[in-house]
Amino acid sequence: MASTLDFIEVHGVKIPFIFEEDKRLPIVSMQVVFTHSGSIDEGKTFGLARLSAKMLNEGSLKKGAVGFADALDARAIQLSAHAGNETFVIELGSLKEEFDTGLSLLNEQLREPNFTLKALEKVKTMALSEIARKEADFDTVASDELKAVLFEGTPMSVPNIGTVESIKASKLSDIEKFKHDHLVLSNALIVMGGDISLIEAKAKAQTLLSILETGKVGKERHYNPRQTPKESILKRPQTEQAYLYFGAPFSMAEGDPEFYKARVAMFILGSSGFGSRLMEEIRVKRGLAYSAYSRLSVAKTATYFSGYLQTKLESQDEAKKTVIEVIDTFVRDGVTQSELDQARKFLLGSEPLRVETLSQRLGRTFSEYYSGKPLGSSVQELEMIRNLTLDEVNDFIKRHAEITNLSYAIVTK
Repeated sequence: MASTLDFIEVHGVKIPFIFEEDKRLPIVSMQVVFTHSGSIDEGKTFGLARLSAKMLNEGSLKKGAVGFADALDARAIQLSAHAGNETFVIELGSLKEEFDTGLSLLNEQLREPNFTLKALEKVKTMALSEIARKEADFDTVASDELKAVLFEGTPMSVPNIGTVESIKASKLSDIEKFKHDHLVLSNALIVMGGDISLIEAKAKAQTLLSILETGKVGKERHYNPRQTPKESILKRPQTEQAYLYFGAPFSMAEGDPEFYKARVAMFILGSSGFGSRLMEEIRVKRGLAYSAYSRLSVAKTATYFSGYLQTKLESQDEAKKTVIEVIDTFVRDGVTQSELDQARKFLLGSEPLRVETLSQRLGRTFSEYYSGKPLGSSVQELEMIRNLTLDEVNDFIKRHAEITNLSYAIVTK
């Protein structure tokens, strides 16, 4: 079984259609993905994309929030909308015999969403409560501050949940405009699968999408992280430990043919948990933290290296110094043959777990298409990892010394 890429045409617009038939369970799922419609596309009204998703989740004007939710629950239909940095996604899933009912309800919701002042006040209250809760979560505070440091002056510097000021200032007209401008055919992409044929799936998707306007294709946006180190320290009297979040630029674009090398290198440095360089040096050898982690984020929006740890207040400076030493040594000396062998063994051996469910396979095909890679490139990438030599990975690491330009966001007492 494998997901495939096809296209459907609605009102003259060619729309990507990712599909896989799977009859093992009598269920059907669909995602309507709107690209160029995430938090980086909301303009100066921070949090508008997420707020719009929450408003869409309030059901239809005809049934209201409660009536719409009851209609879904009565047929065990799952329907929800959510917004990320780059995309706005509507998900629909149900038993095969209830899928048409789900489509009908989604049709009703898109035609006449429950965009009322009452619903807006409700979702604004929920958003403000979430912002307040996150203020007490120092991991989130440090993570958000790191983004503010790395992407200062760009939409990436503001949490996609928005700010207290932006949420309070949001109007019903802002929500309506966001839907009108972004939830359009020109930005649409369908991901669909389950106990349904390709012909039937295409027909149902075309019928649903026919209610949308053509609209305009959104703009590609990319933001570079800061190149020179900067540190931001936030004092919180309530905290009993220090939260260290660090990040740096990484010279790589989405779809880069050397991504497989980055995947291996970052696995060894800090994304593999126990056994990673950061965990070994910070927890095992020095006992400075319970965990230490780093990762590489490669997306259309931005590419950057980041990591984090929590440590005792009195160990804050030593922990920071150790992170710098570990990354400097990593860039200077590279990895060992043993580390490469272990990383290769894990990445190749765990592959079946990444494609065992329908949603995982559909998600992988979507990722390949969205990043501009040919379908099946993930399998080819595994073969390249299998054949990767120590000299090749160490040469790659040495060419990315920019990860030593670490910026910090620290929450401490």
